[in-house]
Amino acid sequence: QVQLVESGGGSVQAGGSLRLSCAASKYTYGRCMGWFRQAPGKEREGVAAIYSAGSSSIVYADSVKGRFTISQDNAKNTLYLQMNSLKPEDTAMYYCAADDVRCLSLSAYNYNYWGQGTQVTVSS
Repeated sequence: QVQLVESGGGSVQAGGSLRLSCAASKYTYGRCMGWFRQAPGKEREGVAAIYSAGSSSIVYADSVKGRFTISQDNAKNTLYLQMNSLKPEDTAMYYCAADDVRCLSLSAYNYNYWGQGTQVTVSS
């Protein structure tokens, strides 16, 4: 069982930046990690995923490419999401997710462990 705790959400104006963090209770090295978001009335969508074991492999949703950066500090068992050039459509609850088997997936069905989420609100 892996416990995940997100932090760093908040309210910003369009064009601003936020950095989300996700602290894991167990090792992140070699574990499949990802960020997801869910806006009211919408399905949960994958934002970015990373597999880090020495070198890192990363995938991004098209909607955030060039604006968001996922990274991982395995010494701290912490996952990050740097979000720049934020848009109102980025407003959502953001969730950290982990899995032991299915890596680099942007499908929520492929993750077994989830945090409680942190709210991001972007105003125009």
